[in-house]
Amino acid sequence: MPRKRSRRPPAGTLARRWSVIAAVVIVAYLYYHPLRTYFATRHELDSVSTHVAQLAAQKRQLREQLSAASSTDSLARQARELGYVRPGEQLFIVQGIDGWLRAHNTSAHGR
Repeated sequence: MPRKRSRRPPAGTLARRWSVIAAVVIVAYLYYHPLRTYFATRHELDSVSTHVAQLAAQKRQLREQLSAASSTDSLARQARELGYVRPGEQLFIVQGIDGWLRAHNTSAHGR
């Protein structure tokens, strides 16, 4: 009876294959942590960059509001809203404007 030939490769070939597989696994393991850290840092950087852009836009808006609020006309308007008058001016307080407007708007539409 003839002997069946085994399909198994020689021991040296198997050792080389397993060595290559082990080397690939070791390299993958060594790259895993730095790659994970890199992607996490990149995600955090994107998030922080977005936040910084929002803060920059808010800062621009606040600067515009500050420059508009600190103009002479704006300060005078705000002072008048608080009831301040210029020296020599007389303050008049008019009441009942809403009722007068309602009465005149109603009569104007009734005609």
